[in-house]
Amino acid sequence: MQRAYATSTRVLSVLILVAGLAMIGSTLARGGGALALGLVLGVAFVAIGVARLWLARQVRAGNDET
Repeated sequence: MQRAYATSTRVLSVLILVAGLAMIGSTLARGGGALALGLVLGVAFVAIGVARLWLARQVRAGNDET
């Protein structure tokens, strides 16, 4: 059960990260500026995805030590 949770966390994190990259790409392709909503939200999604992956890795590393 723990493995399924860890895997689903990683998969969801990658999906969030990819969605953020797609938002950034779409916004820039349509001529969005530096403060365009799509660009700001895309950067936020990428940051959240990366943070979730990093935190999941930290938790997993902490569990391996015990």
